[in-house]
Amino acid sequence: MSLLRAQAFGRLMGHLLYSFDSETARVTRRNIDLCFADKPVEIRRQLIKDSLQQISMTFSELGAIWEWPADKSLALIKHVSGEDLLNDLVSGDRPVVILAPHYGNWELLGLFLAKKFQVASLYSPPKQAGLETYIRAARERSGSLLVPASQKGVVQLLGFLRKGGATGILPDQEPDLSSGKFASFFGQPALTMTLASRLIQKTGARACVAVAHRLPSGQGFELRFREVDSEIYEKDLSASVAAMNRSIEKVIQEDPRQYQWAYKRFRKQPDGGKGFYKRLPTSHLN
Repeated sequence: MSLLRAQAFGRLMGHLLYSFDSETARVTRRNIDLCFADKPVEIRRQLIKDSLQQISMTFSELGAIWEWPADKSLALIKHVSGEDLLNDLVSGDRPVVILAPHYGNWELLGLFLAKKFQVASLYSPPKQAGLETYIRAARERSGSLLVPASQKGVVQLLGFLRKGGATGILPDQEPDLSSGKFASFFGQPALTMTLASRLIQKTGARACVAVAHRLPSGQGFELRFREVDSEIYEKDLSASVAAMNRSIEKVIQEDPRQYQWAYKRFRKQPDGGKGFYKRLPTSHLN
C-alpha cells in the first residue's frame, strides 16, 4: 500500500470515529475542551475532527513504516528542520536525551534516529504476546537498541548513556504515581514522568524535542528538532518536569492537529480523584 492510500484510509477511519461519536472521539473532545477552552467552539470542533484523522493516519501508516525496507521508509522524510541542533548534540562528548512526544509519526522518527546513530529506547511489550517479535524486529531493523521498561531496563539505559550514548523517550505517557510529578500541560495538571529529568541529572545529558511532522497530500514527512526549555536542566525535579512539558507544548503548538489527543493524559488527578474520563461528553460541538 502506498503512503497516499494508507493516509486516505486513515482519514476515513478518523471521519467514522467522529461521526459515530466513539469513545476515542469523546476522549479527544474532553482533552481539547480542557486544553483549548479559550478557543471558539468552531475552532475546537475542527481540531477534534482533524486530530481524529491525524491519529488514524498514524496507525494506518504503520504497515508501510514497519513492512517496507528501512531505506524506503526513510525516503518518506523530505526535510529535516533543526538538523544542525541534532548534529551539535550527537557530535559532543555528552549523552543525549531525545524527547519524542506522540505527535505525527513517531515510529518513523525512531527509525531515523536509529539509522543516524545508535540509540537505546525503553520498550513495553504489547498485550498481545504474538505481536512482540514482529514489533521488535520492525523497530530494531535499523539498529535501534530496545531495553525493557523496567528497573533493570532503566539501569541498562543509564549505563548506555554514561558511555556517551543517546536515548529516545516518549515523555507524555502517564507514569505510575511513584514515578511522576504533577506539572502543568496546556494549563491542566498532568502526572508527568520524572525519568527523562533523572536521566539528564545523573548523566549530564543534553536534550532536545523531536517529532515527525506529516506533510499534506501524502507528500511525506518533515522531521523537526527543537531546543528544550533551559530549566529542564534544573536539579529540582518539579522545575525540570515543568520545563519538559513546556518544551513539548511549544512543539505541539506548531500544529496541534497532529498530537495524540485521544490519549487519556489526565487520568490521574492531584486530589486522587478517579473517573476523570468516565462521564465523557457527547458530541455537543456538532
